[in-house]
Amino acid sequence: MRQNARRRVRNRNRKEKMRSLIKKVLATTDKEKAEQELKPAVSYIDKMSSKGIIHKNNAARKKSKLTNHVNNL
Repeated sequence: MRQNARRRVRNRNRKEKMRSLIKKVLATTDKEKAEQELKPAVSYIDKMSSKGIIHKNNAARKKSKLTNHVNNL
């Protein structure tokens, strides 16, 4: 139970960081700035997927959404 509690807190913090990186990309309206924000966000999403914190299809969906946003700017 103690181990689960530690992991739950750690995973929650990591998900919060991921969400904030995603919001940063979606909030930008400048294409160059958005491209700079996109790279660390996609990298972090991949890390969360490889660690099993989010499902690989969920990660793919998030990355696709971000890439579409940047490409449409």
